[in-house]
Formats: sequence, C-alpha cells, structure tokens
Amino acid sequence: MNQASSPARHIGACLSTAARVTATLVLASSGTALAQIELTDDAGKVVRLQRPAQRIVSLAPHVTELLFAAGAGEHVVGVVAYSDYPPAARELPQVGSYTQVDLEAVARLRPDLVVGWRSGNRGQHLERLQALGIPIWINEPRSLDDVARSLESLGALAGSSTVANANASDFRQRHAELRARYSEQAPVRTFYQIWNRPLMTINDEHLIADVIRLCGGQNVFGTLPQLAPTIGVEGVLAANPEAIVASGMGEARPEWLDEWKRWPALAATAADNLFFVPPDLLQRHTPRILDGAQQLCTHLETARSRRASAQPAAAGTQER
Repeated sequence: MNQASSPARHIGACLSTAARVTATLVLASSGTALAQIELTDDAGKVVRLQRPAQRIVSLAPHVTELLFAAGAGEHVVGVVAYSDYPPAARELPQVGSYTQVDLEAVARLRPDLVVGWRSGNRGQHLERLQALGIPIWINEPRSLDDVARSLESLGALAGSSTVANANASDFRQRHAELRARYSEQAPVRTFYQIWNRPLMTINDEHLIADVIRLCGGQNVFGTLPQLAPTIGVEGVLAANPEAIVASGMGEARPEWLDEWKRWPALAATAADNLFFVPPDLLQRHTPRILDGAQQLCTHLETARSRRASAQPAAAGTQER
C-alpha cells in the first residue's frame, strides 16, 4: 500500500519551491544568544523555530520516511496511516490518515513541529493546526533534486543535519551516476500507468516524470495540463507508447497490466514491454525513489534491446 488506499492520492501533485535554511542568532529577553532556525518550505512560507524540533508529527507516509532518512526518527512522535517505512515507524502513534487527520490526536502529542503535505493533506486541517500555534512545514518535492533538499531541510529543522546532509550527498551522487549512465540513451516513448479504473497517468511536471527523463524515457502524456490526468484507452492507442510501466497498490504486479495484450498492434504489447515497478519505490518522494529509478531504467534498457525484433502489427488489426 502506498500513501493511502486511493490510487489517485498516491501521487499527489508536487509544488516545487527550493527550500532555504538560514541559521541566525537572536537575543533572547535575558540577553542570551539563541539559535533561531528559519526555513522556507515548499509552499513558499517561512517557518521559524527557536530551537531544533524535539516532537515532530508527520502527516504523510513519505514525510515519515524522509524524517527517518534525515536522522530525525527519534524525534517523530506521531504519524499517519501507511507510515510503514522504516519498520520503526510502524510502532509510532497514528493520528488518522493524511486525508483525515485527527486534530485532537495531534494536539495531545504536543508537537513543536508538524510536517505536512500540501497536495495530500486537507487545507482546513493544516489551517486549524496552525491556528493552535503549531509550526507547520510543508514538503512537496517535484524533482529528484528536491528530495535531497528535503533531507537537508528536515535535518536543519530537527537538529540532525550531520546525518541528513550525508544522506543528501549520497542521494545526489547516486542520482548523478544514474543520469550519466542512462539519460543520454536512445529515447523510449513511455506511458506510466498509475491505475486502470480510472485510467490515470502523469504529466511532465510530476516527480515520476523526472525519473522517466533520468532513464532516457519520453512521457507520452507529458504535455497534459493536469499533474495526474485521467485518460482513455483510445488516447493510449493513439500515443502508441513503446513501453508501459505500471505501479498498482503493492509489491505484486497488477493483473490489469496484461489487459494491454488485447491490443497486439500497440508497440509496447508487440515488443512485450509491459513493466512493473512497486509503487513504494516510485510514488513516495524519498531516497528509495532511486531504487525505483534503477528498476525503471533497467526496464527501458530492455525495451531498447528489443527494438530489432519488435515488429508492431498494422493498426487495423487492433482489437476493440
């Protein structure tokens, strides 16, 4: 299971604003120097903390995973449903789901920081928490570079920058290695299928599209205006992707991926380029997305290797 039970919400849109962290010194009323943390979140809002957060509530599964990767796991006191990675996160108190936050449960945990997800959490929930005086930082990475910046930002907020910055550096290095190996390969026209009913995909503004580009793929629905548009079968047949990559709801390859075999003239079907990557590895905005990227890049390499033998049938033979 990914962010929640609704596939459409798994891949909420990612609003990109580069996070900015500034540590300043201010004078407390006693005259003592006090370190103040200032961070501009992914919604463009400046969040100020008088000291590193010690009690953090996460309002999205991917945020929970990022917090642990940033070395702040010991300071996380509450999470939402499906916060299942790393395993230690499963033992933490839950405060509802990311779409149905239990505000009273959050308040009882006495957090000094809540980390939210703008496109996943309901605006009224975030507003009510803010009205209680709880600092809220919004995380919504849209690019792979944003994942590394998220680690650094959360490390600054929690006082765990040593771990966070090291892991961000490792992420950037691995990202660069994948980019050097795959991004200049021959393009593969790719359809990323989130779900089958409704039939959903992503446009080029989505984080997953950045992974497709990393692997040398071309998103056949990249120019659509919505981040996660609903499309029709006819649109897929017209786009005629060379590779179809599906996610689904768990670790098992979804049965509906093979429904594309009903159209043998489709380029992806003719070449047997119907691939699966577990959703937790591509649809969570965390360091593990590079594990998903490696799988996707390998699949597109397979598609390239099959070009010589793939001879799509004439369009008129497509089954309707």
